[in-house]
Amino acid sequence: MAVKFRDYYEILGVSRKASQEEIQRAYRKLARKYHPDVNKEAGAEEKFKEINEAYEVLKDPEKRAKYDQLGSHWRAGQDFRPPPGWDVHFDFEGGPGQQEFFWSGSGDFSDFFEMLFGGQSFRRAQGAGRTRPGAAWRQPGADRHATLRIRLEDAFHGATKTISFEGMTTAIDGTVRPEVKTLEVKIPKGILPGQKIRLAGQGFEGVSGGPAGDLYLEVEIEPHPLYRLEGRDLFVDLPVAPWEAALGAEVPVRTLGGTYALKIPAGSQSGQKLRLRGKGMPNPRGAPGDLYAVLKIVVPKKLTREEKTLFEKLKDISGFDPRA
Repeated sequence: MAVKFRDYYEILGVSRKASQEEIQRAYRKLARKYHPDVNKEAGAEEKFKEINEAYEVLKDPEKRAKYDQLGSHWRAGQDFRPPPGWDVHFDFEGGPGQQEFFWSGSGDFSDFFEMLFGGQSFRRAQGAGRTRPGAAWRQPGADRHATLRIRLEDAFHGATKTISFEGMTTAIDGTVRPEVKTLEVKIPKGILPGQKIRLAGQGFEGVSGGPAGDLYLEVEIEPHPLYRLEGRDLFVDLPVAPWEAALGAEVPVRTLGGTYALKIPAGSQSGQKLRLRGKGMPNPRGAPGDLYAVLKIVVPKKLTREEKTLFEKLKDISGFDPRA
C-alpha cells in the first residue's frame, strides 16, 4: 500500500543535521503556537497533530535513525512504499517516565507513521490507563528557563529569594491571558554558577488538563568586591607589611564563614598563595573548596622620621638585591 511521505524535518522547520536541543526548541515554539487551547483558527489542530507526530519521531534517537534510513531524496506528499525488508511493526517502547504527551484514540497518527512504526510505538506515562476513543488531546506544558542572579553570600550560606515573572494562564472561557507570578525560591547552600534550580509545575500550562511544565532557574553569581570564585575555591587578596613578609607573622583573614588566623612564613613573597583548607564554598555532596589568601606586600605611603631612619639603616646594611 502506498501512503504519502511526510518530511518530519520540514514540519518542524529544522535541518536533517539539527541537534536534539534544536529539535526540542523548534517543537516547543510550534506547539505553543498551534495548540488547541490557544489557536482556534481552522487547520490549527491538524497542524498541531503533524508537529507532535514529527516530534515523536525526531526526539527519539532510535526512531530518528530508523526514519533517516529512508534517505533525504523523498519529498513531502510523494507516494511512499517502505523498502524491501522494512519491519512494518518496528516498535520503540519507552520506559517509565519517558512519556511526552497523550493522544486520543488509535487513529490519530498518519498512515505514514503507522506504516513505519506500528500503532503501539506511542509512549504512555507510567501507570496511565488507555485513553478512551474520542477523549481530548492532553499534552504537558513546555518548560520555562530563566537566569537567577544572586550574591556570593547567598550561594555560600543558602537563602530564600522572592522572584516575579510574567506568565500566561488560560481563563475559564478559554482565552489566554498574561499573569504575574510571585514565587519563593530556596537557594541551596553551596550552589555554583551554571547550576539550575528546578521549580516543578511553574512552567507553561499544559493542554486540555495536561500537567504544567517546570521552571528552571540557571544561577549566576554577581562579582564580589573581595572574593573571586574558581570552581569551589575562593581567592582573596591579603595585604601584608614588608616586615610581616620578611620576618613571618600571624594575621587575621576574613572569610565568608568567619575570621581565621593565618601564619605568614618568613620570607613570603607578593603574589604567594596561602591556603585555608575547607574554607571555600560548601559542597552538599562532598568536600568543600579551599580559600587561598594571595599575599600583597604593601608599604606605608608616609613614613615617620624614625621609620625613615630605620629604612635608611636597613638600606645601608642589607645586601639584598631584588633585581638580581
